[in-house]
Amino acid sequence: MVVAMFDYMSRPHSTMSDMVTIGHKDIRTGEMTSQVDMPMFGLGVYLMKGPGECKKAVSHAIECGYRLIDTAMAYGNESEVGEAIRDSEVPRDEIFVVTKLRRPHATGYDEVIRRCQESLDNLGIGKIDLYLVHAPPEDLEARSPVWRAMEDCLERGWVRSIGVSNYGSHHLQQMKSYARIMPAVNQIEINPWLQRPKLVAATKEVGAIPMAYSPLARGHKVSDSNLIEVASMLNCTPAQAAIKWCIDSGAITIPKSSNRDRIEENFHSQDIDLTPVKEYFQSMDENYVSGWDPTVEP
Repeated sequence: MVVAMFDYMSRPHSTMSDMVTIGHKDIRTGEMTSQVDMPMFGLGVYLMKGPGECKKAVSHAIECGYRLIDTAMAYGNESEVGEAIRDSEVPRDEIFVVTKLRRPHATGYDEVIRRCQESLDNLGIGKIDLYLVHAPPEDLEARSPVWRAMEDCLERGWVRSIGVSNYGSHHLQQMKSYARIMPAVNQIEINPWLQRPKLVAATKEVGAIPMAYSPLARGHKVSDSNLIEVASMLNCTPAQAAIKWCIDSGAITIPKSSNRDRIEENFHSQDIDLTPVKEYFQSMDENYVSGWDPTVEP
């Protein structure tokens, strides 16, 4: 079946992503604190390690209207993200930057403080908008001091919000025993083939917003027959349909690409109306994990 490309010129399109308010639930009072607005859609820069690759991708994305960039110290490209933002004509306060504490660095309080400062230096753009623990610390005893340091990074004004990534429901529940505030975001793999309703519900229960990485299952499912059929009905690409499903599910969504055309294609996924095909997506869930999955670890 041939899928028609989305006709960008025939309908109005986004100039900026919708926003969602993220914040932290105070364990003592249950109230939401430190609230900030975050775009629902952005660019992921995982595996962009070639010289200049990340900077060019981020620069083009910002030109196209992206206002959320998701990086990590583990990606080795924080500096290029910062360079692209500094070189942009868009004001710094209009671009939301996410970075993450490497799992091997999530070993104790002092290490978190040191690594946060290192990410601040790498980026060179002032405070970090959202700082995430990349995965649950492997040492169970380290989880409390690591999160305490994250809370202190927030209180010191180095970051505007804090959260976690790859945390399962049990990890989130365990946090209630040692956290002062709960995470604002839980970044996990979510896509039409890995819909994770229980983990999404557990994320929302602690006051966090789900954030979807690998919305295309790392490209493994772009040729899925159901997705191709949906895309044909919508006159869009399969990738656009999958990305828009993630957004419509309520997850902040960050497809990764360094290809200029793909960056533009992904951005315009926000304009697609999935209303006529919602039932197709309900049958796609098969608990397909395309990458690593620390959510199931102890």
